Amino acid sequence: MLTTEEVIHIAELARLQLTEVETEKFRGQLSEVLDYVNLISELDLTDVDPTHSVITKHSALRKDEVHDSLTQDQLLKNAPETDSGCFRVPAILDET
Repeated sequence: MLTTEEVIHIAELARLQLTEVETEKFRGQLSEVLDYVNLISELDLTDVDPTHSVITKHSALRKDEVHDSLTQDQLLKNAPETDSGCFRVPAILDET
């Protein structure tokens, strides 16, 4: 079981200001978490491969494949206005 002083120290490290009631509440909760971690550390994991995630990765993105690009004429054919091979758009900033 954590001491009150340890909980206060942890709270100071986390820059938390706890009341006495909160300190006592978190003392019990943090102690339970640490007890559970100690319980897990007793497991024999010598034959278990380390993993960084238990979720199987499946990419939701399409495969990255190289394709031919559109030509400049194809890109600009539906533009309302063009200027020297570029899209022409209205100015949004005042010139001062």
